[in-house]
Amino acid sequence: MTDSAPTLRQLPRGRHHLSREEVVASQRERILVAMGEAMTEGGYVGTPVAAVLKRAGVSRETFYELFRSKEDCFAAAFDRVSALLAERLQGVIAETADADAFTRMDRILTAYFDHMIDDPASARLFLVEVYAVGPSAIEARMALQSRFVAVVAAMLGAQTAEQQFACATLAAAIGAMVTGKIAGDDLDGLRALKEPLIDLARRSGSVYGTAFAG
Repeated sequence: MTDSAPTLRQLPRGRHHLSREEVVASQRERILVAMGEAMTEGGYVGTPVAAVLKRAGVSRETFYELFRSKEDCFAAAFDRVSALLAERLQGVIAETADADAFTRMDRILTAYFDHMIDDPASARLFLVEVYAVGPSAIEARMALQSRFVAVVAAMLGAQTAEQQFACATLAAAIGAMVTGKIAGDDLDGLRALKEPLIDLARRSGSVYGTAFAG
């Protein structure tokens, strides 16, 4: 599970041997985690910078030394959670390169859903609150969705343009369903999506790719 801001806040008391760079990195990470956690209560629009500062345990001066604005902080938090998700999925993709289609899809979807369940505040940040921020945040969200489409296409062995399009529609459907579960705080419902999705891919034959064809 991803560390919460209160956990990350605990730097050594008194004199320590941390460099200035290490202190700043810790402060920045605490702020980014706190941004996601604070928005679970008030959403992006209803979350003032003061609420983020309180959770992160940093001063307003420190915040504005690191970020130009709340939107700039959100963008950095979005990049952080996107990178963490990509790293987790790429690891599983590499590990299952030689696995059968069922195992591969099961492992990848498990990693994807577990990532959301392990850190629902971050999941809400890039799935739900992103649409309240503005055009640049939505553009970043669409770029992330394109990367997820690539994961789905590789997972299902899409080769033709038609299969790529089918995978794009499946990825969009998965994203919409996951967003609904996160928005509704329905983590059990999120877990329950995996088996029907695998069954759908199996029953669809070559619609999405070669993984379950034949």
